[in-house]
Amino acid sequence: MKRILFATPLLLLIAFLAPAASAQVTIGAYGDYTRLQATSTNMAGIGARLGVKVFPATMLEAQMTYDFDQAFTEKFTNTTGAVSINNSNLKVLKGLIGPTFEIGGPVKLFVTAKGGFIDFMFNSTPGSFSGFTSSVANLRANNVDGMFYPGAGLEAYLGPVGLRLDVGDDMYFASGAHNNLVVQFGPTIRF
Repeated sequence: MKRILFATPLLLLIAFLAPAASAQVTIGAYGDYTRLQATSTNMAGIGARLGVKVFPATMLEAQMTYDFDQAFTEKFTNTTGAVSINNSNLKVLKGLIGPTFEIGGPVKLFVTAKGGFIDFMFNSTPGSFSGFTSSVANLRANNVDGMFYPGAGLEAYLGPVGLRLDVGDDMYFASGAHNNLVVQFGPTIRF
């Protein structure tokens, strides 16, 4: 985790020192689907992405995703045999940064490798904008895990507006590596 925190400012510095002639910025929003293998839970949420072109076919991208409350049911049996069922109120916050390498013309294929953090939250606050902002504000107080995201996809533009599809593996590291399927889809604008 310390290496990721050290590398993030370095990567941002490289992005801002890139030649102005090749400067291009993209912003995007996306819907996110994550399949958590450990709990067999389907998570859905939204995210935002910012990319800066650092070389002709390379973007440096940063993104953050908030997967809303996707409660799964847990059953507990006490010593008398009574069963109680409670919702877990699981939410996930992810932040990633790393390079994306593009290939192609109007429809671009790309591969990416990003590192960052993942924070699993078990609380009953509503899955709303205020819940997201309090989750980001409490990141330092929470137990976050390191994360690596290798992925690939395609994007197509009509003028400055485009659509992007990513498919990858959210690998987080908590008592070993955990692999989780991720699909992201949404609009992108380039400047």
